[in-house]
Amino acid sequence: MADRGLAPRTAARRLSALRQFFHFLVEDGRRKDDPSHGLDSPKLGRPLPKYLGESAIDKLLVAARAVEGAKGRRDEAILELLYATGMRVSELCSLPVASVARGQATLVVRGKGNKERMIPLGLPACRAVEVWLELRQPKASRWLFPGGRGANKPISRDAVTLLLKKLAVAAGVPPSTLSPHVLRHSFASHLLAGGADLRSVQQMLGHADIATTEIYTHVLEDRLSSLVKSAHPLAGKKG
Repeated sequence: MADRGLAPRTAARRLSALRQFFHFLVEDGRRKDDPSHGLDSPKLGRPLPKYLGESAIDKLLVAARAVEGAKGRRDEAILELLYATGMRVSELCSLPVASVARGQATLVVRGKGNKERMIPLGLPACRAVEVWLELRQPKASRWLFPGGRGANKPISRDAVTLLLKKLAVAAGVPPSTLSPHVLRHSFASHLLAGGADLRSVQQMLGHADIATTEIYTHVLEDRLSSLVKSAHPLAGKKG
């Protein structure tokens, strides 16, 4: 299968089917040995995270700001928060309105395992949230982004995904390339590319293990290469 150029995941699925088949033959007494037992599973590796370039993010923000009325300000606040904090869409949907006091420069997010973390908020995100708070309805809702059917439920994950797809169309960004998690990946990738350290990004993303955050180090290759060329005393010398 490797010689035929099949992907490792395809080979792994086929190997799994063979193992189950031969296990059945042994259990049924049709064979005494299992020839699949000695086969090594292919190394799958970890896929690189999909993220948008900064120009695509700018286009999305421009498209959100162009939408008039309360809905436009809500969508803008959602987009700003997702990109400015890297929070999961489930965390955004469950944000209580009390988590964003006026003038607050940080956001407290409750993530997996009911653990809280604090994420700094940039000025554009703060302004977008403040404008949304003025227009937000119903005022009685405890949620920062109430659901469409009343005050008792927050906005759904599907509704957030749908509004992002609509913004992508308006911005000329392929909708298939945009999702709440892509914005999370973009947040982390752009921070690292801009010089942030891995441990800080880990804390803001809420990763328990830094190994999870290390999937974003692919964006560091160009920056590290230029850093070595400019800073290492022997980098500019020819052998």
